Amino acid sequence: MPAKDIYHNAVRFALVKDGWEILTEDYTLEYGGDRVFVDIAAEKTIAAEKQGQKILVEVKSFLGRSFINDLEKAVGQYVIYRNILQETVLDFDLYLGITQGIYRSYFQRPLAQMIVNRNQVKLLIIDAESEVIVQWID
Repeated sequence: MPAKDIYHNAVRFALVKDGWEILTEDYTLEYGGDRVFVDIAAEKTIAAEKQGQKILVEVKSFLGRSFINDLEKAVGQYVIYRNILQETVLDFDLYLGITQGIYRSYFQRPLAQMIVNRNQVKLLIIDAESEVIVQWID
């Protein structure tokens, strides 16, 4: 199993505080004999539905030496996971989980905005200190 990101627990706790049930951590996606692991799988039951919304969240800290390098890796990983979900017709929405500080400092830049928009990356933004969800960006 891959190592957990520094903000993994903060994202997990934020989801629980928001009413999400954590289904599993290190959710396995398989395709053609290859396996990848998404950090968190969660479900939120909606009263009017028998089955609620299900999400997968890949948590990223963006604390490497280069934001652009971290962005390349994160978006590449996100696109691979999304493609597997589409091919296997699994009923999950995929999000990239990041902190509010990283979002404000780096994701407001034109290059990051363009990459996120063109690749249709959904973002889950959390306040890492208070462990709450700040924003969902679809």
